[in-house]
Amino acid sequence: MAKTSTSRGRGQDRRKVAGGQDYEVNYEAKKTNTSSKEVKDAVKSAGNSRNKVEKKLKK
Repeated sequence: MAKTSTSRGRGQDRRKVAGGQDYEVNYEAKKTNTSSKEVKDAVKSAGNSRNKVEKKLKK
């Protein structure tokens, strides 16, 4: 019997930015028109919440 896939945890995963994952950092940098270093710094100072990171980068 095949294991069925669920969407459990995916919504929570989208709300966070993984600062150690280059593809996520690059996506966020492109989205906010900033550099990847600025995104990594924002993740370190504001935490990994996508909303907090985006607010930090808009300033």
